Amino acid sequence: MSALEVEAVRAFVMIADLQSFTRAAVALGSTQGAVSVKLKRLEERLGKKLIERTPRQVRLSAQGETFLAPAREFLAAHERALAALSAERRRFRLGIAAHVMGPEVPALLARLKSLDPCLTVEVIVDNSRVLIESFENGALDAVIARSDDGRRDGEVLGPEHFGWFASPSFKHHAGEPLRIASHPSVCTVREVAVHLLNGAGIPWVEVFVGGTTAVIAALSAGLAVAAFPCRLATADMVEVSEALNLPPIPSQSIVLHSSLTDARTRETLRAITAVFSEHRRNSNRQISLPAA
Repeated sequence: MSALEVEAVRAFVMIADLQSFTRAAVALGSTQGAVSVKLKRLEERLGKKLIERTPRQVRLSAQGETFLAPAREFLAAHERALAALSAERRRFRLGIAAHVMGPEVPALLARLKSLDPCLTVEVIVDNSRVLIESFENGALDAVIARSDDGRRDGEVLGPEHFGWFASPSFKHHAGEPLRIASHPSVCTVREVAVHLLNGAGIPWVEVFVGGTTAVIAALSAGLAVAAFPCRLATADMVEVSEALNLPPIPSQSIVLHSSLTDARTRETLRAITAVFSEHRRNSNRQISLPAA
């Protein structure tokens, strides 16, 4: 078997991550035709079909599933070899809104580490408005926030769906105000939830206010119901909108903001995009509590 070409392997990994030849071409700064040629050349060298492609779907073959992890290791080793020669350390300053911090972040940091061993990642977690201001002032290289941060630009990483969540032990008695746990008043989701409840004529009382981790604890303890991202719901939380006849909450988007255009930073941003895309595909779970 002849030696593998780095760019062909990179094209395969990008197609696998984004499940699209078109999006992979954009991410690689290439054309769809060129990406297809690189994949075909790689498949010929391996003697294996790696990608199954139909008019409506792009997915890994069984051989592609097997090859994906070694392909990532191959690319990481290539980057480490280059970094060892240059020994040039880079710093990437990433702001992540507190309400976006979720299960993707460990995978994101691991991917960035494998991408560039000489990369120092500085992560700042804060209110989205504070982070956007820091980004606009040049103090951050990129920010991940929800689409309710007031900006209308940026790259959409995926949808942010919401539901009304509570513990299975939560009890609501007819005629009593609905007990609500929420984030501080600056949270747009709180504003939307209050507007929806008032519009539906549902009496409510706020019994708990706190950050994301604190709200999770309050829900797990059975104190209240909360408008909460489905992505961050824990195993001991259930979706209760149908059981309690609560209005649906509109979805938003998780957005990546960055103004840097150098090649190394673009590669870092592509890794961030890929991690969020993978997590969306792997964590589509529905949590529901049947009506009593």
